[in-house]
Amino acid sequence: MVETETAPRTDLLRGLEQQVGVMVRRIRRVLRERALAVHPELPTSSYLMLSWLLQHGPQRASAMADAFGIDKGAISRQVQHLVELDLVDRTPDPDDGRATLVSAGATAVGRMAAVTEERRRWLDERLGDWSEEDLTTLVELLRRYNVALEEHPPERAFH
Repeated sequence: MVETETAPRTDLLRGLEQQVGVMVRRIRRVLRERALAVHPELPTSSYLMLSWLLQHGPQRASAMADAFGIDKGAISRQVQHLVELDLVDRTPDPDDGRATLVSAGATAVGRMAAVTEERRRWLDERLGDWSEEDLTTLVELLRRYNVALEEHPPERAFH
């Protein structure tokens, strides 16, 4: 194996792509596990929507469509399924009585908190021998990586 200090940049970037690929597969699996822990009929995409609602508070469907880059019809179907699972609430928008706000319901808030806490405990156990400095470095590098990729959307990167 080539030492990273002497490896050509191409090899380093290839290694980065491989490790990100491993991370993406792991994230997909973890998201599926979390969704099932919240509700056995909760699809991963709806879990992500529920997480987003918890982070951003009550939202109109149009804001959700913009945030997820999907049409309002798809949002409406997902929201309806979440309502049927008793995970979200719909309320009139106080700023516009014709519009509706979607928010995480009490059941979702409790279940999501439990799943998040369990996952955090699990992660802390796995990374128990990592120093706070190592964790700080990883968080900062991931932040920089995400910012760099956000500035250059993939559409432009392949043309």
